[in-house]
Amino acid sequence: MTRGRWLPLLLATLLSGCAAWDDGPRYWWQSAAGHLDLIRRAEPAAALIADPATDQRLRERLRLALEIRAFASRELALPDNDSYTRYVALDRPFVVWNVFAAPPLSLKLRQWCFPVAGCVAYRGYFDQDDAEAFAERLRADGYEAFVTGVPAYSTLGWFSDPLLSTFVNRHEVELARLVFHELAHQRVYLKGDSTFNESYATAVERAGVERWLETRIAAGGDPALREAWRQHSARRADFLALLRRHRESLERLFASALPEADKRAGRDAVFDALRADYAALRERWGGFAGYDRWFARPLTTAHLASVAAYNDLVPAFSALLAREGGNLSRFHDAASALAKLSAPERAQALAGLAGEPGVAPGKIAATAATTAER
Repeated sequence: MTRGRWLPLLLATLLSGCAAWDDGPRYWWQSAAGHLDLIRRAEPAAALIADPATDQRLRERLRLALEIRAFASRELALPDNDSYTRYVALDRPFVVWNVFAAPPLSLKLRQWCFPVAGCVAYRGYFDQDDAEAFAERLRADGYEAFVTGVPAYSTLGWFSDPLLSTFVNRHEVELARLVFHELAHQRVYLKGDSTFNESYATAVERAGVERWLETRIAAGGDPALREAWRQHSARRADFLALLRRHRESLERLFASALPEADKRAGRDAVFDALRADYAALRERWGGFAGYDRWFARPLTTAHLASVAAYNDLVPAFSALLAREGGNLSRFHDAASALAKLSAPERAQALAGLAGEPGVAPGKIAATAATTAER
């Protein structure tokens, strides 16, 4: 039986869950209906490429996307299935909008739990107005919340995720990055740990883009692509270091014994300092404005916490890939073994991989291997 025929059963399973039931069935329905719409409208990319009526630019982008898709399975040991082999044209800039929320004096994201995906640190909506309305409800409940558009998402291998107009026309490197990232979620996924999942997928996408560019340049592609990627990576590292520094200031402030009013004032001062430091960083970059949109909205604790979810464990996973000699198949297996550890064991293992003091990497490797054999 195809996975598409399992959709009614899956929907029934979702509806039987107690998580977020106070929102009524509308949230569950919009999730199922939104994805059903994508499945219904998806067309085989190969057929569109062969159709003379297809716009030439779209034909070229789909051809490139299929090359990237094949590379992901052949060279990155990512799943070889029908995901990203079909195409859907949407009339909106993003496929979904995610809502993140955190208390005003905490950097711990609120989580929502679902029967299939487990607990995740965001809520996704196919309609932007619905996402904004939910964010307003969270604010009324005392949370800080923000909404961000998402060009792609993964159903974790349950369904064949399609190529979308929301990302297929992006720069070649961005297209490759998104496909690698979303396929990584199909390879290793740990229920209830968004930071593990997103950091692992981010590490995969970075390694994948480096290898994709090497292949493209070796085949006669423009070497400027690699230089542009390295400049992007350097600026991204600067941006993350900036956020990490100010996040650590907030963590110390929130853990202090200061009265709440002083903590709120201190938080606002940290946000002001963050904006000032970003302005200086932007000047050092020669005016590069790629992160201006992130700073265009009022800053919240949810902003900083959401970035951490995607990046905090990337150094550990990068070290794990290096430990496996760059072999991505072994890397995926090692990451899967880490996912089988208990939460304390996993935290210790990842801390050791990241080089945190007091943790022996050799012991970590043995623990992970033993767990994988259970």
